[in-house]
Amino acid sequence: GVQLVESGGGSVKAGGSLRLSCVASGNTYSFACMGWFRQTPGQEREGVATIDSRGQITYADSVKGRFTISQDNAERTLYLQMNTLKPEDTAMYYCAEEIGRCDHAWSNPNDINYWGQGTQVTVSS
Repeated sequence: GVQLVESGGGSVKAGGSLRLSCVASGNTYSFACMGWFRQTPGQEREGVATIDSRGQITYADSVKGRFTISQDNAERTLYLQMNTLKPEDTAMYYCAEEIGRCDHAWSNPNDINYWGQGTQVTVSS
């Protein structure tokens, strides 16, 4: 299997920045989608940003221009740089790995193969 461990969450004021990290360990797959998802109480988990094995990146419309996903393959670490944070970005953020296509991860997040434990991001106004 794969183990994913997130870090970097916290509390910031609106307009601030945070950088999330996700370190992967265990099995590696040549065709996989890595990404960040978020969830607030009572809501479905939603995609934030993903990057596939070819480096193709997809962002949710709500974070385009503010968030940047990147990865360090040598360190097996996924990052999410979050700038100009808004109160509506407040959520538990999860790192995820889908063994397959990113479009499947976006449309069926509940079927994603591996999840981290989550890191809380709180943005105050």
